[in-house]
Amino acid sequence: MSGHSNTVTPFIFEGQDIRGSLVLLSDAWQAMLRERGYTPPVESLLGEMAAVAALIGSHLKTPARLTLQAQGSGEVSLLVFDCNEQLQLRGMAKSRGATNAMHATPRQLLGDGRLSLSLQNDAASQPYQSTVPLAGESIAEIFEHYLAQSEQQPARLWLSADSRHAAGLFLQTLPARGDMSHPARDAHDGPDADCWNRIQLLAATVRPGELLLPAATLLPRLFPEETLRLFEPRPVTYHCPRDEDKVRGMLAALGRAELESILAEHSQILIRDDICNQEYRFGGSIVAELFPSAGKTLH
Repeated sequence: MSGHSNTVTPFIFEGQDIRGSLVLLSDAWQAMLRERGYTPPVESLLGEMAAVAALIGSHLKTPARLTLQAQGSGEVSLLVFDCNEQLQLRGMAKSRGATNAMHATPRQLLGDGRLSLSLQNDAASQPYQSTVPLAGESIAEIFEHYLAQSEQQPARLWLSADSRHAAGLFLQTLPARGDMSHPARDAHDGPDADCWNRIQLLAATVRPGELLLPAATLLPRLFPEETLRLFEPRPVTYHCPRDEDKVRGMLAALGRAELESILAEHSQILIRDDICNQEYRFGGSIVAELFPSAGKTLH
């Protein structure tokens, strides 16, 4: 399983207007959790969000960054994940308390709130943003509702996550007219009227443990009568490198007087990067480094 432990595997149903993806994260997911101290319910919520981010992010074709954010009034106030076209992931959760409600549903943990998606494309000056109210009792239902509203194409998700793995199965119908941009689509192949319902019913039999199986094992087991085409698995990584230069640029933008004021009060400057769980600490020498002479700023 190690060769398939941090991947998204796309697939299609031959002759049908249905596509899918299977995601399995292990090492990458465990790296995201390291030293976070999340309780099991929060790990489960965030892990399912990680799986969705990888599944949706796998559809990015050009340099871009996708950000998914769920904000709510419940014990878990924030879930955020972002992913780029290289499937480099990072994310975090914020909770208001211990959040050990083992039997609470995801919706009960999140409370009322909203789900937002932002897509920053290098070719676009402004990011695309879309926001919908949280609707559904699970992370899967929340995103199914979002996709139905935003893309007007039915989609289904089956998700599972714990402290070791985050996994998911994604299915979506495609427009009935031929899409010749897809390597295995034929404009003359019409969709089977009953196929989408049949595929959903079969997929719904999947057990959480089965989502940990390689795609080549699981998919023929779930859909034994269907003709499937599996594409090359794509690697997913946890990507949170330290960026000292960026932080120094932020400090320089604050100005010398502001930095000196912070240092006078706290004796050091502490910058917290929550999404990457990293800290940057600077002593008094940072002022001289950034402002070696009056009126000159280094970035």
